[in-house]
Amino acid sequence: MTRESTLRFGAQTDEVTSLLRIVNLVRTGEAMTRPEIGRLTGLGRGVVTQRVDQAIEMGFLADGDYGPSSGGRAPRTLRFRSEQGRIIICAFGALHIRVGIASLDGDIIDDGHAHWDIASGPAATIDQAFAMLDEILLRHEDVPVWGVAVGIPGPVDFDSGRPVAPPIMPGWNGFDLRRRFEERFDAPVWVDNDVNLLAFSERARRGEDRLDLIFFKVGTGIGAGLLSQGRIHRGANGAAGDVGHVRVRESESPCRCGKVGCLEAEAGGWALVRDARQALDEGAGGALARERGSGDGLTPQEIAMAAINGDALAISLVQRSARLVGESIAALVNMFNPGVIVVGGAVSSAGEIYLAEVRQRVYELSLPLATRDLAIVRSHGDEKEPLRGGAEMVREQLFEATFPRWFAEGRPLIRDVMPAAS
Repeated sequence: MTRESTLRFGAQTDEVTSLLRIVNLVRTGEAMTRPEIGRLTGLGRGVVTQRVDQAIEMGFLADGDYGPSSGGRAPRTLRFRSEQGRIIICAFGALHIRVGIASLDGDIIDDGHAHWDIASGPAATIDQAFAMLDEILLRHEDVPVWGVAVGIPGPVDFDSGRPVAPPIMPGWNGFDLRRRFEERFDAPVWVDNDVNLLAFSERARRGEDRLDLIFFKVGTGIGAGLLSQGRIHRGANGAAGDVGHVRVRESESPCRCGKVGCLEAEAGGWALVRDARQALDEGAGGALARERGSGDGLTPQEIAMAAINGDALAISLVQRSARLVGESIAALVNMFNPGVIVVGGAVSSAGEIYLAEVRQRVYELSLPLATRDLAIVRSHGDEKEPLRGGAEMVREQLFEATFPRWFAEGRPLIRDVMPAAS
């Protein structure tokens, strides 16, 4: 559309509102034919035809196959053109990078993974992510990027896209992640905490719009993503869910954040590795001792697997972590009253050994009303979860939060979508 036609279009408020609704009805699958659109919107057949033709001309919708007949001529279905744009996702973990591309309906088209230490700093880490994405993009048709999701293992100011004093990310404090990705892909960029992406993924997998859920990740570090009535709760400054640094009673263990007694310093994956090494230095035997003897060191995943295989030291470490985590989850249950707790991360891969302890502490310490309908389950552990969550986060921002600001352009532009840099 030309700039002049865009301005005229933008001035027709009722027309814009109804067109936006029609596109979203088709995009979400609520309406697939023109008669269904008419029934849901109350618009006349002529108006529906006009709006649909406009949406097709703008590139949002396309005609599909013929639907089933209800007695007359079979109606032509409509589809949202999810192939017209692409979403890029980059999920940074403490010790890895996952990248991927998705269509506008959230399906992951291709992805890649690499082991990487986030403490290597922003410049080297982002260069590595760009190289991985370039490799993926070369395998696919050149399609415009409509949005980029970036997840990091630390606190984020969601409005600015900048990390805020992330304990395990030296050199990242205040770094302008959004700008680097905007310059590279010429598209709107949203940066969020990695556990929030996992909560988005769980929402998409369950298909529930008004879900009250906590995703509690126990990996190298500890964090929680909070869904309230289907919406991520980030708090006033993006710090909501940073439970890894709440105080554990009577603990004096130093934490990577610089304080002492944090939950992460007692129950996180790096703390389990620390405690396992100390026990082995003091003469403990078993599977962990053999694993360490192989020369590869220890990881939280290896401790979890050793627990599953019956190693006494690993079981004791995992169960203690679970009890402490269960106490913190119980406090969240009493305050937040979720319907579902999803426990994920490397340490939780110990399965029922871990989850049984968590459940016991939650039910012991939470109010009966808060746990009456509560389900506590393990994450599916799919490696693509953060990628799906990132795509879901971008889709929410594009089609629910900012759609009215950019849809007349036919695709999202940075100037129309993102807040001005501070």
